[in-house]
Amino acid sequence: MISIKLFEKEDIPKVIEFEYELRKQEPNTYYREPDQDYVMQLEKSFADERFNTAISLIAHRNGQVIGRIDASIISSRSDASFFSAYLDWICVLKSERHNKVAQTLLGELKEELKERGVGLLIALMANNNEAQRFYNSVKDASIHDTGIWIDIK
Repeated sequence: MISIKLFEKEDIPKVIEFEYELRKQEPNTYYREPDQDYVMQLEKSFADERFNTAISLIAHRNGQVIGRIDASIISSRSDASFFSAYLDWICVLKSERHNKVAQTLLGELKEELKERGVGLLIALMANNNEAQRFYNSVKDASIHDTGIWIDIK
């Protein structure tokens, strides 16, 4: 059975285990290693007010993290009555895909966003077949645009 919970500071060791397992199951897919610097930054993020709009959920099975979803609430004065959120990352261990883990994480995220008054979740879509199948299967979603990434130096 899968359980979903908010990612809290005490979950960091299990999340790091998850990230190492991700890289083991799919070598050369993830760019940043979950090294000590990453762990330190992750720990600091829980006390940093810039992360107050961040929502991170983790999926567990038998005490092991098997998936993670991260989003951030976006507020803009272009429509001061409306809040949206940006889906930053959704990842599930390759061995757990096709077990509805990503759909469960996304459903829980949508519920959390709804409770916070968010009406729209925006995501950039990965351009691989598994990701495309997943996004095309999401209920109540429509694909509008592709994304652009711009480095700020």
